Formats: sequence, C-alpha cells, structure tokens
Amino acid sequence: MSQDPTILKKGSFYYIRETSSDLILEDRTKRGLTVREKSLDDTYRILADKGMIHDMDGIGHWVSIRWYYSKKDHNLAQVIDHAEKMERKYTELRELTCPDDSE
Repeated sequence: MSQDPTILKKGSFYYIRETSSDLILEDRTKRGLTVREKSLDDTYRILADKGMIHDMDGIGHWVSIRWYYSKKDHNLAQVIDHAEKMERKYTELRELTCPDDSE
C-alpha cells in the first residue's frame, strides 16, 4: 500500500481503512503474516492479499489477510457486514477456546 490509508472503523479483530479507490478490510488476527499473493478470495470474490498458514500436519492453507473493496462497486455498509461477521466468528472462537473461568 503506497499511501497511508485512513482508518474508518476498528473492531477487536479488524480494521476498515480507506484509500482514494478502495475500502480495505484487514483481519487483525493475521497481522505479521507475510503476503505471498494477491488474488480473488474464494468466499467473497473480492481481491485479497493472501498468506500461507500451516496446520498441525504441516499442510499449508491460503488465508486472506486483507480484502480490497473497490469503491465504485461496493459501499461501506457491505464492508462493515463482512467485518461484523468476522468479528462474531472470532469472538465465538475465543469464547469457546478461552472460557472465562472466574465465574
């Protein structure tokens, strides 16, 4: 990203940034993951930066790190919808794997 995008919205697990041509949704859980390719995301059909993660068996899986929603084809509400789905998914995963045992 050649310019420093403005942050429009921030969640626990995401940022939504804006450039002159795109709204960019960034998965904060993937920060530090090296971008290896830029291609269409299989689920959202949006251009995305992707990196490789490996499971316990050493098998590599492509994961999207950030999605580039073209402003001419998408609006902020669509990006927020995707971001909120991601937020719910990660919140549920955190509650499942790290339950609060102080109760």
